[in-house]
Amino acid sequence: ESVREQLTEEMLRELIDVDICETDSISLLDIPSTLVSVDADDAEVIVARNNHYADVCRNRMGNDKYTDQSVQTLNGAAKNKHVQSDSIVTVDTGATVTTWDMYDTLCDPEQDVTVQKPEPAQNDYPEAAVDTSRAAERSLSVGSTASTGNTSAASSLKEMEVLGSLNAESDLQLIMLSVRFQQSLLVMERSILGNTFQPQLAAYRQLPVREDPDRPMGQRDKDTESCRAPTLERLWSFSCELSRGRSVSSMAWNRKNPDLLAVGYGESDSTDQRPGLVCCWSFKNPTWPERVLLCDSAVTSLDFSAKSPGQLAVGLHDGTVNIYNVQSQDDSSECPNKHLGPVWQLRWTQQELSLTGEEKTEALFSVCADGRISKWFVFNNGLDCTDVMKLKRIHNTRKNNKGQRTESVLSALTPGLCVDFHPTDSSLYLAGTGEGLIHKCSCSNSQQFLETFREHFGPVNQVAWCPHSPDVFLSCSSDWTIQLWKQDHLKPVLGFTSTQTAVCDVQWSPKWATVFGAVNEEQLEIWDLNWSILDPVSVQPAAAGVKMTSLLFATQTECVLVGDSDGQVTVYQLKNLSVGDSSQVTLLKNNIKQHKTQEIIRYKKNG
Repeated sequence: ESVREQLTEEMLRELIDVDICETDSISLLDIPSTLVSVDADDAEVIVARNNHYADVCRNRMGNDKYTDQSVQTLNGAAKNKHVQSDSIVTVDTGATVTTWDMYDTLCDPEQDVTVQKPEPAQNDYPEAAVDTSRAAERSLSVGSTASTGNTSAASSLKEMEVLGSLNAESDLQLIMLSVRFQQSLLVMERSILGNTFQPQLAAYRQLPVREDPDRPMGQRDKDTESCRAPTLERLWSFSCELSRGRSVSSMAWNRKNPDLLAVGYGESDSTDQRPGLVCCWSFKNPTWPERVLLCDSAVTSLDFSAKSPGQLAVGLHDGTVNIYNVQSQDDSSECPNKHLGPVWQLRWTQQELSLTGEEKTEALFSVCADGRISKWFVFNNGLDCTDVMKLKRIHNTRKNNKGQRTESVLSALTPGLCVDFHPTDSSLYLAGTGEGLIHKCSCSNSQQFLETFREHFGPVNQVAWCPHSPDVFLSCSSDWTIQLWKQDHLKPVLGFTSTQTAVCDVQWSPKWATVFGAVNEEQLEIWDLNWSILDPVSVQPAAAGVKMTSLLFATQTECVLVGDSDGQVTVYQLKNLSVGDSSQVTLLKNNIKQHKTQEIIRYKKNG
C-alpha cells in the first residue's frame, strides 16, 4: 500500500531550483512567405530587384523591343513507310438498345460484344434461333461502332459471314413459327381490330362513340330523330370461315370473363354430316375465335362452369357429354355412360350438401331426347352420371268418381328438350318435354313430378325463370306461342303470339323484369310487358335465306345476341327502350295482376 508523505512547515519553506530548457521544433507545415521584413539582411537587395522589375514593365508599353509571339518546336523530316493491308469494309448497322440491355451487358462480365455468335442449329426451338440471330446482330452493331483497329473489322466480317450463310426461307419459317412472333401478331391484330370496331365496341359497352367527321351534320340529326322509338341496331357479327354454313345451336357466357362467349355449331340440315364445332369468341377480336374445339358429332348444347370458369361442358347430338378446358390444349373428359339421344341442354348449378345450406358444390345437369335428366360427376379426369328424373310419357287424363284427376302413365319416356333451375332454390327445376308439357321437379324426388303445367300443343323448346321475380317463368313452343306462368298457377297468366312459326328460344332480360326476347325462324322479337302485351316493341327480321335459331342477352349491357343457320352470331343493341322509373318487379306484378283481374271479369260476364 502506498504511504502518503506528511508535509511539514520546513518542507514548504525550502527553496527548490527548476531548470527549463527548449525542446526540438517539429515543422508540420512550411509555407514560404511572400513578404520580407524591412529589418531583414537581404531587404535592400529585394527592394532593388522589385524596383527594376517595375521599371521594365513600365517601359514595355510602346517599345519595339518587346513583342508577343508563339514559339513551336521544329519537327524532324518525316519518313515514308509503305505497307500492304486488306481493304477496309464498312457496314451500316443499327439496333435499339434499352436500359435493360445496357444493364445486362454491364452486369455480365463474361459477355464480349465482339465474340462471334454460333449458327443456330436446325433442331433447336424456333424462338431460340431467332433470339440468337438478334443477339448476333446486336453484338455486330456494338462491336463495329465501339471497337477500332483490324481486330474489330475482322470480327465484323466473321459476323456478316455467319448471318449471310443462313437460308432466307428457313429464317422466315423460323420467325413465322416462333411463339413470340405469333404473340406479337396477336397483339397487333387486336389493336387494329379495336381501332376498326371502335364505334361498335363503344356502343356495346355504353361508352362515347367516336363520330365520323366526314358524315354530314344533317344526316346525324336525321338518324337521331329516327332513333327515338325503340329499335334494334346491328353492331357486328361473330363469323369466320370455320363457322360459315353451320347452324348455331347454343351460346353461353363465361361466368368470370363477360367478354368471352362460347358458341356451339350443329348441323345446318339433316344431310350435313360434318363434325361439331365450338368457338370461343372474344370481344378483342370479332373476326376470329380465341379457341376452336372440334367434336365428333354436332354440338347441341354447352355451358360454362361458375366454380371453374375454364371448364366448358359440351353436349353432342350422339348423346356424348364432354368437358373441355378452354385455358389449355388438354383433352376433354368423356364418359362411356352417355345418353341414347341428343343432349338438348346442359346446366351447371350450385347444389347444397347439408340441410343448413352452408356447404355447396357445383353439379352439371343434362336433359336428353331419351327422356333422362342426369347429374354428372367429374373424377380423375373422367365423367360419370346418375339419373335424377325420367320423363315418363303421360298418355291421358281422366276424372274419378270423387272428381279428382288421375293420370294414366305408360312406361315409355318422352323426350326432354329443355331445363332451367330456380334462381333462389337450386333443388327445384323445370323440364320441358316433346309432348308439350312442363314438369316442375325436385332433385330430392326422382320418382314423381311436383306439378305439371299444360297449355302448349307442341314441343316446349325453352323454359326460363325470371331472374327478378322467382315465381314467374316463360316458355316457348313449336305451337307458335309464348306463355308466361306463375309457379302457383297451373294455367298461364299471359300468352303471346305474333307469327305463325315455331318459337325457337325465349330469354328474360337480365336488366329489366318486364322485358324478354324471343326468336323464331323469321325474326327477333323484343317484348316489353309495360309497353304492350299484344305486340312486340321491336322486331328485327332475319336475312333472306337465313333462319334464326338461338338467343342470348348480354349480362352487363343493353345488347342481345342472335345465332342463325348460317353460322353467324349477330350483336344487336337495344335503343330507346323506356321501361319506367318504378321498380321492375313491381311493374311485372302489376301487369300480371291487372291481366288476372280482366280475365276474372271476362269469365263472370260469360257466365
